[in-house]
Amino acid sequence: MTERIAYFDCFSGASGDMIIGALLDAGLELDSLRRELKKLKLRGYSLSARRAKRGGFSATKFDVEIPRRKGGHARRKLADILGIIKKSRLSENVKRRSERVFRRLAGAEARAHGVAPGRMHFHEIGAVDAIVDIVGAVAGLELLGVTKIFVSPIATGGGYVDCAHGRLPVPAPATAYLLEGFPAKGTDIARELTTPTGAAVLTTLADGFGGMPAMRIAKVGYGAGTAEGERVPNLLRIFLSAPEDGNTECYESDVVTRYEANIDDATPETCARAVERLMEAGALDAWLSPAAMKKGRSAWTLHALCENSDAEKIADVIFRETTTFGVRVANESRLKLARKIIPVRTKYGAVKVKVGMKGREIITASPEYEDCRRVAEGRGVAFRDVYEAAKAALKRRM
Repeated sequence: MTERIAYFDCFSGASGDMIIGALLDAGLELDSLRRELKKLKLRGYSLSARRAKRGGFSATKFDVEIPRRKGGHARRKLADILGIIKKSRLSENVKRRSERVFRRLAGAEARAHGVAPGRMHFHEIGAVDAIVDIVGAVAGLELLGVTKIFVSPIATGGGYVDCAHGRLPVPAPATAYLLEGFPAKGTDIARELTTPTGAAVLTTLADGFGGMPAMRIAKVGYGAGTAEGERVPNLLRIFLSAPEDGNTECYESDVVTRYEANIDDATPETCARAVERLMEAGALDAWLSPAAMKKGRSAWTLHALCENSDAEKIADVIFRETTTFGVRVANESRLKLARKIIPVRTKYGAVKVKVGMKGREIITASPEYEDCRRVAEGRGVAFRDVYEAAKAALKRRM
């Protein structure tokens, strides 16, 4: 399977048009995007892309052009928008991901206004340009072959923004709700850097947030925002990795959250139970290491790795299960072997073996502990004998 990573560097925020501009700058063809969006059966708009400069840097400015109409933009309910997508000739993947973005965006808007998502009439998100921005971003990622998306902390801006509901603080209420649970940062630039559309696309589609994962960079693109003349260039940057298939010698990569806490006033049993609870809560790994604190006091350092989406849940376990008053948090890139489970037959019985692969090459293999224990107990033999028999069976099979 071909894998391609996209990393969005949101140092100056993000909007729907900036996302598509960055994709175009990184190699997406505008004509290909037009053909995809025609599958929506929407009328009354045109697309354009041009070279632009922001802060002296060259970028692509993408625009959805819509003639002025009496009464302003169309007022659509969520069901209307989902119906347009469902009836289109877009791929099922683009339909599904676009619907997810709109449902999250609608949920945030409804929460901000205190109504049910299905009962709201949307202004900005019901407009043709918002539909084109969201579906265009999803379709553009598919056209570029992107399979994994990672995003930096998102800059929000400051000050106020004028919209259909009046003058609102930045980030706008819907944007703020969309960013709940995700890394964001304020700036001293007094305007809206991240729009609800931009926040909805990135927070819905991202596989992880934080620093750029380990990747072989093939393309860098810049999408320009509308505002000019700011000391921080109004740009969204994207890094695209080279497409890699299963025959290449590349490792997989992702970004995870790491927690650490030094604990010098809890029993070993308390710390051991914390490790168990972290694993039960979905941590990728958790462990203890001995530490020496000031004045020679013995202590433990509790470590935990988790998916970015589970970070708050893992933090809650650490604070509830230990005596610590604080934890250190970092987002880290990691390289990893592709994993799959291969069942093998031994003279003792069937055992599953976890295999770590780099491309098609098996680098390491480890029979599953619970399988080996179950078989060993059932046959009345040593665990080690079953374990070694499973490894030998895998070697013969490969």
